[in-house]
Amino acid sequence: MTKTITQKVVFKNTTTKALYELYMDAKKHSLVTGAPAKITAKEGAGFSAHDGYIKGKNLQLVKDKLIVQSWRGGDWDKNDLDSTFIINFEQKGKDAVLHVTHANVPDKHVASINSGWHDYYWKPWKQHLAGKKITRKEM
Repeated sequence: MTKTITQKVVFKNTTTKALYELYMDAKKHSLVTGAPAKITAKEGAGFSAHDGYIKGKNLQLVKDKLIVQSWRGGDWDKNDLDSTFIINFEQKGKDAVLHVTHANVPDKHVASINSGWHDYYWKPWKQHLAGKKITRKEM
């Protein structure tokens, strides 16, 4: 069985452009997560994050607006299907909002992935954007 994770995350005083770049620029992605990432803003291109733990492919990209990826964790069972990861970016005045949908996540990984987005992405992004030292959990 699989489940869908949905999250809405508000980033104060930033732009959708800044958030899109944090995810799609390999150097920025690696800096903020603290782990090597290989990613490029090209549809059809493969990517990896967290030193190869996460792998997938960019399915659809709309600069500063939308990211759709196939996505799977390195510890998933071979017969688990790839999940679909979607970020919709919304500018609301001075703030940017992420509307996140992570579909087809295997049941046994839902809790760790749901918290992982906050621990390894959203919290460090907020710290980085505020000019603070990034603190993160060990993987």
